[in-house]
Amino acid sequence: MLRSLWTAASGMIAQELNIDTIAHNLSNVNTVGFKKSRAEFEDLMYQTLKIAGHQNQAGQTIPTGIQVGLGVRPGTVHKFFTEGNLQNTGNPLDLAIEGDGFFQVDMNGQIAYTRSGNFKLNEDGEIVTPRGYVLQPPFTVPPETVNIVVTNDGHISALDKEGNELAGADIPIYTFINPAGLNAIGGNLYLETPASGAAQQRTPGTDNAGRIVQGFLEMSNVELVEEMVNMIIAQRAFESNSKSLETTDSILRLANNIIR
Repeated sequence: MLRSLWTAASGMIAQELNIDTIAHNLSNVNTVGFKKSRAEFEDLMYQTLKIAGHQNQAGQTIPTGIQVGLGVRPGTVHKFFTEGNLQNTGNPLDLAIEGDGFFQVDMNGQIAYTRSGNFKLNEDGEIVTPRGYVLQPPFTVPPETVNIVVTNDGHISALDKEGNELAGADIPIYTFINPAGLNAIGGNLYLETPASGAAQQRTPGTDNAGRIVQGFLEMSNVELVEEMVNMIIAQRAFESNSKSLETTDSILRLANNIIR
């Protein structure tokens, strides 16, 4: 009987993680470049009371055995890098990646990657993230610049009032064989891991890499209605496990009353 207590408890703990994941998705529904996550679970070990295929006393083969499961545990929290909707901002420093890939930034000497293209200019005229991390390769906008143009293939130009290019550079896109294996560190930033594979530098719009769209931002890929439905399912699953706990407790109470 105690087996069902721990089994139900494992289900409640698992649904707590599920709710935590859904709440994180909902809280970032308006975060630029955010990628939603999904909690995935796996069953625990089984207690085998009768082995399938074993022969009984009469020499006959038992077609099915008896195995009692011991609950559930979290397997992984998988992040989905499907593309979010593009929002037109008209800001020349807002860059969206239409397709696969990441921008590379220098995070105080450490290389990080991001899908969030809401870039700014710092006091030196460098293109940086809202936290001040410099876009790679570094590009400095001259003081006399009146317009900044970024083409779909990643070429950025700083133009004067006559339309002449004062400075130019090429912004590459970086892709991963398994982006779900990246380490999310907050601030819309990811770090390369052995699971993600090494970053592959691409020219935007080539080799299955996305193209850069100027004046747009990629919004979160969280679907509000889908997350609300998932939250209801998780809530009902938690209630069902708590009901199993309550039922087991009632049976144990009845057993104790019989003894008395």
